[in-house]
Amino acid sequence: MRAGGGNICRLPGSTTRKVTGPALHRDPFVPIAMGIVTRLMRECDFEFIRTLVYKRSRIHLDNRKRELVAARLAKRLRETQTASVGDYCDLLRSPGQEEECVRLIDAISTNHTFFFREGSHFEFVRSRIVPEMSERSKRERWPRLYAWSAACSSGEEPYSLAMALDDAVNPASWSWHVEATDISMRMLDAAQKAVYKGESVIEKTPPWAMHYFQRGIGPQEGNFRIKPSLHTRVTFRHLNLLEGPPPFSEPMHVIFCRNVMIYFDRDTQAELIAKLARQLVPGGYLIVGHSESLANIAHGLQLVESAIYRRPIAA
Repeated sequence: MRAGGGNICRLPGSTTRKVTGPALHRDPFVPIAMGIVTRLMRECDFEFIRTLVYKRSRIHLDNRKRELVAARLAKRLRETQTASVGDYCDLLRSPGQEEECVRLIDAISTNHTFFFREGSHFEFVRSRIVPEMSERSKRERWPRLYAWSAACSSGEEPYSLAMALDDAVNPASWSWHVEATDISMRMLDAAQKAVYKGESVIEKTPPWAMHYFQRGIGPQEGNFRIKPSLHTRVTFRHLNLLEGPPPFSEPMHVIFCRNVMIYFDRDTQAELIAKLARQLVPGGYLIVGHSESLANIAHGLQLVESAIYRRPIAA
């Protein structure tokens, strides 16, 4: 956008800010790979995008995320047929672009995943959580074991969790169910379809879990589908973790919220952990990513081992 010879840069909800003169030469650019065309992201464009994303999702994009933002924007520019990141920002500012804002959050928040990622967590579910909760259920009279995959992406995590529960829970004495939520409608749609490329299945799935898949043939050769008997025991719902209560009332025996806090600033991390802790039964477990830590966050949970926390039974 041009006005009076200077570039106009505006943040969401801000007044117009005109950048002129030498400031233009100090404005860094980040290249976006788009085939033979290279689109450039100005500092003011990055500020607009990260402010909008934070307001919509509480995802915090610091300067270390500039390259990630640039890469994630490339597809949005292609699909909206915008000529530059600045033009794309103007599109987002224009009326009637709510759906594009949703697609932007999708693009920023989506990450590659696979079945049984950080596999020790699922072994912990099988060897520790299920036996412990099964024994307590006799006293507590819990009708079933409830687990929650709080940021389920395209479904690999909640289906892996479902496999671990189905393998470990004695169906003659107890039942189980998995709730799965995500901010991305696109990812939830993929999770509901439950069809996956071979590399996401074969890379880490243990031999005992392979019977929960159906192997594709013909046009689906190389793909795998979750068996319907497992699929029906996982419920997928849309949820922004920082907005309102979860769409279910059952207290959880285990919550997976892995590789989510890395997107948030410290205050938002504390808010999220407090919300998840309240959803646990006393003695329930919260499992975060191996690269995440609750250090410097007041939470009241007990550290069990790396990335695994427990709500005190007395709480």
